[in-house]
Amino acid sequence: MSDGHPRPGPPAGGAPGPGPAPDPTYQYWQYGQPDPYGQYGQYAWSQDSQQYHQSHLPHQHQHPEPVSEFHHAPQAGWNGWDGWPDGAGAQAQQAQQAQQAQQAYEFQHPADAEPARAFGGPEAAGAPAPFVPQQSQAPSPQQAQAQQDAPQGRRAARLARRAGAPDGPTGASTAAPGAADGRIGEAPPQGRRAARTARRGGAPDGPAPAAGARPRGGGGQGPQRNHRWAGLVKGVALCAAVAAAGMLVLRAGAAVEGLGGSPAHPGGGGPDTAAVAVGAGAVPDPGRVVQIVAHPDDDLYFMNPDLRYSISAGHPVTSVYLTAGEADGVNAAPAKGATTKGATAKPDKPAYAEARQNGIRAAYAKMATGDRSSAWKRTVVPTKGGGHAEVDVLVANPRVNLVWLQLREAGHGYADVPDSLHGLWDGKVARLESMLSSGTPVKQRFAYSKDQVVQTLAGVLEQYAPTTVRFQDPTPGRYPDTKQYTDHQDHFYGARFVQMATAAYAKDVKDRPHFAVQNYVGYFNGSLPSALDPQEAKEKLDSLDTYAWLDRQNHCGSDAGCGDLKVSDHPAGNRWTDSINYARGTGTNWLTSDKDHGLWAFKVLDGQVAVWHRPGPVGAWRGPDLLPGTGMDPGASAVTLKDGRIAVFGTRTSFGARPTDYRREVVHAVQKSPGADGFGEWQSLGTPETADETWTSDISAPAVSVDGTGQPAAYVRDGAYGLRGRVQQADGGWGPWEKHGGEDLHGAPVTATDGAGRRIVLSATSKSVVGWAQPKPGAPLGRVTATGLPDTTLPLTAEGREGGVRLWFRKPGSGNVRTALMTADGGLKVNHMTDLGGLNGFGSVTASGHVLAGRAAGGQLGSEVGPGRPWGRSPLMFVGAPSSTMTGKNMVSLAVVGLDARLYVTSSADAPDAYLAPWQPVGPRNAAP
Repeated sequence: MSDGHPRPGPPAGGAPGPGPAPDPTYQYWQYGQPDPYGQYGQYAWSQDSQQYHQSHLPHQHQHPEPVSEFHHAPQAGWNGWDGWPDGAGAQAQQAQQAQQAQQAYEFQHPADAEPARAFGGPEAAGAPAPFVPQQSQAPSPQQAQAQQDAPQGRRAARLARRAGAPDGPTGASTAAPGAADGRIGEAPPQGRRAARTARRGGAPDGPAPAAGARPRGGGGQGPQRNHRWAGLVKGVALCAAVAAAGMLVLRAGAAVEGLGGSPAHPGGGGPDTAAVAVGAGAVPDPGRVVQIVAHPDDDLYFMNPDLRYSISAGHPVTSVYLTAGEADGVNAAPAKGATTKGATAKPDKPAYAEARQNGIRAAYAKMATGDRSSAWKRTVVPTKGGGHAEVDVLVANPRVNLVWLQLREAGHGYADVPDSLHGLWDGKVARLESMLSSGTPVKQRFAYSKDQVVQTLAGVLEQYAPTTVRFQDPTPGRYPDTKQYTDHQDHFYGARFVQMATAAYAKDVKDRPHFAVQNYVGYFNGSLPSALDPQEAKEKLDSLDTYAWLDRQNHCGSDAGCGDLKVSDHPAGNRWTDSINYARGTGTNWLTSDKDHGLWAFKVLDGQVAVWHRPGPVGAWRGPDLLPGTGMDPGASAVTLKDGRIAVFGTRTSFGARPTDYRREVVHAVQKSPGADGFGEWQSLGTPETADETWTSDISAPAVSVDGTGQPAAYVRDGAYGLRGRVQQADGGWGPWEKHGGEDLHGAPVTATDGAGRRIVLSATSKSVVGWAQPKPGAPLGRVTATGLPDTTLPLTAEGREGGVRLWFRKPGSGNVRTALMTADGGLKVNHMTDLGGLNGFGSVTASGHVLAGRAAGGQLGSEVGPGRPWGRSPLMFVGAPSSTMTGKNMVSLAVVGLDARLYVTSSADAPDAYLAPWQPVGPRNAAP
C-alpha cells in the first residue's frame, strides 16, 4: 500500500463518516502427498541458510486466539531429511532447532547453498531433482473415516480391512498425517473408536506389529484369528449398511414432509437447538489458501480479517508479494523526515523494503502464535520465470508461508511510471527488474518479462496447490470527477497478472485440486460505510500496529528497522481497518431448485462455471462438472425462465493480443431443456463499457430477474456508477444496454419480482439505497427512487415475498442484519425496517423461507432459523456468499462452497420450530479435475 507518494482518495466530500479456536477433528492434507510439509513447511532450505529470529518483547496489544500446534512427519526428498527415528525425534528436533538458532543471519551464496526446489520450474542442468513423495501408507482409521462421504456397506468393509488387516500396518504402526517424529498424534474421537475396533479385531493380546511386519508363522495367526477377523468385517459392513439405509429413510422422510407434509426436524435434536448440527462426515477439509498482493501490507489492509480467520483456524496460508514495496526508500512518517532510531534516515530502498518485510513477519507471527518475535526460516527458491524468490516459513506454525518476488513497484498510485507492473503490462518496458531487500537471502538480481511474471506466479500456484486463491480487484474503476484510479495501479495490474497466472495454471496443470477465487476491494473501502464491528476493526488495527513498528524497539535485530514507519502516524490508513469488501462473488442466487424439487448449484472453479445437481428430492448429488468456457469471473447467478429452464449469468474476462484488449463482458448459458444436465454455449451480452482505458472495465456482476410476462432482464452497475440494463425481446434477442440513471452506485445491484410480477431493482450507494420498479409487468423500469433507508454495507440481497420484495443488508459498524419490505404500488416505497441482530460478521446474507444465513465474526457461517430464535454458528468457512432456495412447498436448502472449493449443503423444514440438518459435503474430497 504505502509508496511514499500521493495515492487516490475519495472525491471531496465523498467519504462518509466512520460508521474460535480450531476444531481438533480437522485432518489436514496436501494434495497428492501423504504428508504435506515436513518439519518446517512447504519449502526446503539449506541447513546453512538464514534463520530469522526475533527476540521476545512484551506485547502491546491483545493477542489473537491461540492456534493449535500441528505436527507433521518429515519427508525424505522434501527437505533432505529422512525423518526422525522413533524415540529420538523430540531430542533430534530440539538439537536441530538449536543449531538453526545459532545460524541466524548467516548466509551462503545461492550458488553454494544446498538447492531448494523451484516453483514448478523444469528440471535442468544443475537444478535439483524433482520432488518425489514418499509411498503412501495404508490409511489410518481416522483417515478412512474422514474419506467416507456417506455410509456404504462394501466400502466401509473395504476401508476397515485396510485399516486393520493382519498383513498390514495397524494401530500405532500407522502414522496419521498429523504425526511428527514418528509418533502418533491424538486422534479425534471417531478415529480413536475406529482404532480401538481395529485393535480388538486384529491384536487383542498386545500392541499392533510395526508397519510392514508379518505375524509369526509366516502365513497368519490361525483359522480362529481369521474367523474373528471375518466376523468383524461382516459386522462393520452390516452396521454401515443399516446406517446407510437409515440415512436414506431420514432424507426421504424430510423431503416428503418439506414437499407438503407437516413440519419436520431433520438431522436429530430438538426444536430448541440453537447451534447448527454438524455430522461427523461434514467437517470440512480446511483447504489451502494462497493470497497474492502487490505490496507488503495490502493483505493486512484489504484481506483482513479473512487472513486472520484462516490462520486462526489452522488453514495452510501462503502470502505472495509481487513487489518489494520500496517506495522512495525513506522509512519515516511522511511528515517527519528526521532521523529515527533504528530507521532509515535517508533514502535506502533495499533497507526500506527489508523493514516492511520485517513488519509483515512480525504481524503474521503475532496472528499465528501470539508472539511477534516468533522465529522465521528464510531461504531462496528458484522460480519458474527464471529468477529467485525468498520463501519464509514460520517455524512455530509452518503452515504459514511468505513468498517475496521482489519486483520494482511503481512508487505512485496513478502516474505514468514505465518501470512498473503497469508499464510491463502495457509493453512500455520489456522487462521489470528486481529490487532486493537488504536482508534477503536472494543475492542474484534478475528481471522478468510479462510472460515470465505469469510463469512465476503459475509456478507458485503449482507448488502450493491452493483450493482458494485471493487477490486484489483487477477492475477497480476511476473517480468520476478526477478520472484517477480508485486503487493503486500496482494493485490492479498486479491482479491482472494473477488472473493470467490462474488461467495458465488451470489450463496447463492437470494434476491439481479445483480452486475458487476471491477478489478484494482496495483503497475505495475508505469511501464506503464501515463493514466491521468495533472488535473486528480493533483486531485488524492491532496487526497494522505491529506492522507499523509503533514501539521502535529493535526486536528484529535488523539495522533496516522492524516495521513500516511510513504508516506509523496513522496505521488505520484511510479507515481501511474499519472495512473489508469483496469485489466479486457477492451474489446469493447461485443455488436454485427445479419443478421436480431437484437442486442446482453454480459456482466458479478453475475459471469455469461448476455445476452440482441433485435430481429430485432424494437423488444422489453429482458434480462438480465444469461447463465449457474459461475466463469466468467469481460469482454466478441462476434464474428460472418461463419454460422451466435454468439460465446462468456471470461475467467473463478475456485478455486479447494487445494490452488494450483486456475486456470484461456479461455472458449467459441456458439449460437445453428443463431438468437436463446439458447447457448451451455461453452467449455474450457484451458490456456497457466502450474501452478498458475509460473505466478499467469496472462493471458489476449482473443481477437478473424474470417478470410476470416471462421477460428476463440483466442489470449491472457501470464504471460511471450508474445502472445499465438489457431486456430480452419476444424473438429471443436482447435489446441494447439502456441507461437507468442513478449515481454513486457501488457493489452489485439486486433484483426480484413482487407478487404482481413487477420487477424491482435495488442498489447501494455510499449513503443509502436507491431503487427502480416496473409500473406493471412488461413495462420499462420507472425512474430511480431514493428509499430513505440508512447507509448500509455494500452487499444486498432481495427476494420476492409478502406481496413485495424484501431486502436484507448489514448495519455499518455492527454487522447486524437488517431487513425492509419494498412495494411498487403507486411507485417504489419502503414499508418499515427491522434490525434482526446476528453474530456480527460482514458480507452478503441469504434468505429463503424462515432461514437467514451469512458470514459471522470469526469467518464461519452463522444462521437464524426463525424470528426470535438464537443465531447458530457452523464450523464452515467459505468463499464468497452463501445461497439458499425453497425446495418444494415447505423445505429450505442452504449451501456454501468451503475454502476447500467443495460444496456443502444442508436443509430445514420451513417451520417456526425447525432447525438445520447436519451439513453434508458433496462429492469426494477436492481432487484433480
